[in-house]
Amino acid sequence: MSQQLKYAVFGSGSWATAIVKMLCENLDEVGWYMRSVYTKEHLLKEQHNPSYLSSVEFHLEQLKLSNDINEMANYADVLIFVVPSAFIHSELQKLTVDITNKTVVSAVKGILPETGKLLGEHFHDNYNIPFDNIGVIAGPCHAEEVALERLSYLTISCADQQKAQHIADALSSDYIKTKISDDIIGTEYAVMLKNIYAIAAGIAHGLGYGDNFQSVLMSNAIREMKRFIKKMHKMKRNINNSAYLGDLLVTGYSTFSRNRMFGNMIGKGYTVKSAQMEMSMVAEGYYATKSAHLLNSKNKKKTRLPIVNAVYDVLYEGKDAKKVFKKLTDKLD
Repeated sequence: MSQQLKYAVFGSGSWATAIVKMLCENLDEVGWYMRSVYTKEHLLKEQHNPSYLSSVEFHLEQLKLSNDINEMANYADVLIFVVPSAFIHSELQKLTVDITNKTVVSAVKGILPETGKLLGEHFHDNYNIPFDNIGVIAGPCHAEEVALERLSYLTISCADQQKAQHIADALSSDYIKTKISDDIIGTEYAVMLKNIYAIAAGIAHGLGYGDNFQSVLMSNAIREMKRFIKKMHKMKRNINNSAYLGDLLVTGYSTFSRNRMFGNMIGKGYTVKSAQMEMSMVAEGYYATKSAHLLNSKNKKKTRLPIVNAVYDVLYEGKDAKKVFKKLTDKLD
């Protein structure tokens, strides 16, 4: 792939802002699509995102900003989508330009609720994007630590290893270490599942469970993740690598984790709606929980997912978190 390829980020949240910051370390110009006219105008005037990672100042000469998704899709060769999974379907419905020959990268930490598909599958099925042109950005990496330029790690997955390396190079810097993988489906499912387990960790914390239980919960979660991913896409992978276990741990334990925060509120007695209203950011794990539950229910031979099922019962069945997690403790080892 040519070093002259143009990159564009779609989305204006904290993770999108962090990815733009990373790209600006290496590229002369970065395209940035945001739906909000206010956000764009604020950036042009104040040089930072008004709502997310406002401490990050950008050099405006490096940014090509637009509120037109088609203008940005037409501009760039590599399209990085960072719109929350709950809203990306409606955003993509605005897309009318041909992106068949583009490289499409998912940094969406969830799957499309409307279809139950991974974003890569959606682009392949609906936009005729070859699988070799589809990539995934996985952690472990928090946007807030990128803003602080703390050492962080990324895994870039793509069937075409040359494309994966090019994307990795565009994101690398003194404080961002990258590696590549060909497990695009596995890493994308892992990104979805770790948010569910982070909600479980938050609920447990809100209920008063301590570190001892949290460690058991996380060790069971990585095994549960392994069973789920193996069922959905069987290939040789080391589930203990940072794209799986590392991302799970940072999302489950970090105070920056919005999914853990959401779960903590549920454990303390908030309703789902009140917790969502209280938070300024989307907790992807809420939508991922329903998707994972539905995907597993469609299998003739269901995978054993006690943690996913417990979170589903609390969030979607309205069951009492204390009683559900008391039963869960007997299913873990």
